[in-house]
Amino acid sequence: MYYDELKTFITLAEVKNFTKTAEILHLSQPSVSLHIKNLEKEFQTKLFIRSPKRLRMTPTGELLYDRAKQMMALYEQTKQDILEHHHSVKGKLTIGASFTIGEYILPPLLPDFQKRYPELELEVMIGNTKEIVELVKSYQVDIGLIEGQTNEKELSVHPFMQDELVIVASNRHALAQKGEVTIGELQNEAWVAREVGSGTREYFNHFIRSNGLKIQSLMIISSNQGIKETLINGNALSLLSRSVVARDIEHGHLSIVHLNHPPFYRMFSYICAPIMENKQNVRIFLETLQHNWRS
Repeated sequence: MYYDELKTFITLAEVKNFTKTAEILHLSQPSVSLHIKNLEKEFQTKLFIRSPKRLRMTPTGELLYDRAKQMMALYEQTKQDILEHHHSVKGKLTIGASFTIGEYILPPLLPDFQKRYPELELEVMIGNTKEIVELVKSYQVDIGLIEGQTNEKELSVHPFMQDELVIVASNRHALAQKGEVTIGELQNEAWVAREVGSGTREYFNHFIRSNGLKIQSLMIISSNQGIKETLINGNALSLLSRSVVARDIEHGHLSIVHLNHPPFYRMFSYICAPIMENKQNVRIFLETLQHNWRS
């Protein structure tokens, strides 16, 4: 297996620049060129089309890129399986998490997990649901935790936790000061919402459409913290996970707008490529995840 060459090829395919690839991999630029030439000789095809202004993959380069990601993932899994054979949890676990999970659900879990497996290097990459799905598909993370939906057939999707969504506003907002409000009283209000691609935004759109609500104005902020600060300083509403606002409610910075309506729930899910489900580090993390929310 051309491990170093494939690693160089994948990096070059993603950054599309020989100099940057050399910097990332701590190689000389001639070494990068040699790795690509070795692969082109091995597969008897051109992998890149070079021009003064840009570098792009050929159709066979794109085919190799997808297969190379799978080969590298299989190689890493094999290394992990050998470590497992020696009864030691080592190596690295990369977790992709959507914002609500990555910022509020996952952090309380990680210190104890790291304490139990001190030789395991943990990395958490946070993005919206759409971004996490792409990271899982491209094997840039071992497992993804998402709050939205995905129809990617090549991924395994398993719910692990129920999450409640609540409408929140500043303490000064007229609706926050009422004991209970109807859905109809939410007409023509200003809202602050997450960006398209976020699981929370997906649910917000569903909530607005299914209740026939008209929006006076809509502000988009791609950060839960940014939304909360905007609510505190303004006069708008937002639909957020209860876990996101729990501390702000407790400290009196925000208020829940109580509806005479059943609570809103959604499911958090973990997703991974089938090849990753048997990886030891993924399995032990899933056991911890599932045990935590069964308790």
